Amino acid sequence: MSGQVQYLRPNVALEPLYNQWYAWWYLLSPATAPLFVTHLHQKLMQSFVTNPEVHVSALKNPALMGGPFINHPADKAPRVKALLERTQREQAHMLAFSRAVAELEQLLAPNNGASLEALYPKVPDLLRGYVELTYDLSHRASARFIEPLLYRSRFFQEASQSVTLMPVTHDWRPYIFSTPRLEEDSPLWLKVPFRHEGLDALFRMRHTPGSPGQVAELLGVPSSAASHFAELFTPTPPRQTPRYDAEGVRMRYFGHACVLLETKDVSILTDPVISYEFPTALPRFTHADLPERIDYVLITHGHADHLMMETLLQLRHRVGTLVVPRNNGHSLADPSLRLMLHHTGFQNVVEIDDLQELPVPGGSITGLPFLGEHSDLAIQAKTAHLVRLAGRSILMAADSNALEPRMYQHLRDIIGPIDVLFLGMECEGGPLSWMYGPLLSTPLPRKFDQTRRLNGSNCARAIDITTHLTPQEVYVYAMGQEPWLRHVMVLVYDDTAPQIVESNKFLAHCREKGIQAERPYVRMERVLR
Repeated sequence: MSGQVQYLRPNVALEPLYNQWYAWWYLLSPATAPLFVTHLHQKLMQSFVTNPEVHVSALKNPALMGGPFINHPADKAPRVKALLERTQREQAHMLAFSRAVAELEQLLAPNNGASLEALYPKVPDLLRGYVELTYDLSHRASARFIEPLLYRSRFFQEASQSVTLMPVTHDWRPYIFSTPRLEEDSPLWLKVPFRHEGLDALFRMRHTPGSPGQVAELLGVPSSAASHFAELFTPTPPRQTPRYDAEGVRMRYFGHACVLLETKDVSILTDPVISYEFPTALPRFTHADLPERIDYVLITHGHADHLMMETLLQLRHRVGTLVVPRNNGHSLADPSLRLMLHHTGFQNVVEIDDLQELPVPGGSITGLPFLGEHSDLAIQAKTAHLVRLAGRSILMAADSNALEPRMYQHLRDIIGPIDVLFLGMECEGGPLSWMYGPLLSTPLPRKFDQTRRLNGSNCARAIDITTHLTPQEVYVYAMGQEPWLRHVMVLVYDDTAPQIVESNKFLAHCREKGIQAERPYVRMERVLR
């Protein structure tokens, strides 16, 4: 490969894979990955191998995109069967882990207050030493999984991690979570763990020239893929984006929940999900519009449209501090974000708690409580961020749902009024089982499942938030509208969609009250002076 110094092309995408499935929150933690391998991946592959035509037929209906159907043609059934058999062989201990979790729940179910000490020898052998048995104050028994130990065990499988690289020439990509990648899907499939330093060297070349040959050697690119790898580079320098150095706070909306806040002293990026750069009729901000150094990246919660490993791995080399919600990983539904990001190569991961303030140059970041959007599960790893910079206050509220409006009354007494509110209004999200189904030991009846949805605020609840916090500007974001999110969200709205109807009503209410309000799409830039 040529030793010429070159740049990585701006449209090169990375897909992070776990056992050939697109990696997200629950595939990163060793406490939850076995349950998704067992109860989602294995079952989907078994269904496809048994009757591939059912999957092919279902996906002809756009309304079923995002459902439990593998998006491969029927003639790929032998390849999927080979992956299924390899999974059952190589991941046998992960399947056994899931069975042990079910046995442990049965062991704990009858207990109603008597000491749990005698149960420790009866814990399934595979889990002994990895769990603590506890009661809540209503005497319901449960197990706390000791995640730091699991990260040092055979259940944390870096060998199952890999990445694919590919050029992206348009926004459309097929939905990714229900379909495994097959070996022939990409000529640039690299069997490297997510923490591999070669990935940092590769994506540093987006803005700093380097040697493709040296990076290929570092990543172990096979000679058979050398020509494909070489095509990812160009001698043409990328667009240069100087660091913001004017007065005030510049807000740049990159799409969905991704907003770049900049002053001349600091840069803060929220929930990074960023488009690649290619010719398009929808001009947008891309990786080329980021500063070379991002001082802080804020993660509101672990859902894949907010904690997107595809983007985070590409930014890792330029991030100073990654700020995540504090939690203790006490339940399988709520694994530690700090641990999973630390073990995927992020060096400086800081947790923030409710009402905890983190000083930054020229201001601060404060964690605020975040209700809703998690189907009533006890999820601690979620926070909104109140960013104070240059005398202005900006609340990145993500998918907050004002289930209890009086919380915002209490917050107003503490933080005072705010200048700008960014609020998600995806008010009709998927049911509990769509995201958390593989973790449930007992399936929930459909009528209850449909009531426990991944909902953000509707108009009435958004009004409750603004009534108490009295922002001067309101932006409805995190709606999944941008076309480059379709592979993770499959949302396509029309004017009758509840999310659009409710957010339109809310925007009209704000304008009637003299509040500047809009629902940005694709890109937006504002400067607060």
